Amino acid sequence: MDDSACDLLCLDLPKAERLRSQAPADDALARAAAAAKALADPTRLRIAIALREGDELCVCDIAWIVEQSDKVASHHARILRAAGLAESRRDGKMVMYSLTSRGRELVTAALPAEPARADSR
Repeated sequence: MDDSACDLLCLDLPKAERLRSQAPADDALARAAAAAKALADPTRLRIAIALREGDELCVCDIAWIVEQSDKVASHHARILRAAGLAESRRDGKMVMYSLTSRGRELVTAALPAEPARADSR
């Protein structure tokens, strides 16, 4: 027996139809899924947390914080940017990243800010 499905049809049609009609459009759901997918990687989540706490960081700082190469850190930061969770700007020879307000909200929803611990890993 499947414990995740009803054993009989018990549809509350008015409620179900109201909720179905209020559901976000497919394109909005696709954008939300892409944002969630961007944060599903531990390195990207670590970068996003660093950006939340540090406001704006250059790729070199991000790489140091997440203990990855500049290329790996830059790759992950670009994915966050493509998902609309981060933005970047060039400052001379440096590329600076910061979270968007949407990125900040999603990171905080996924992992609320906590006091720093001495042994964070």
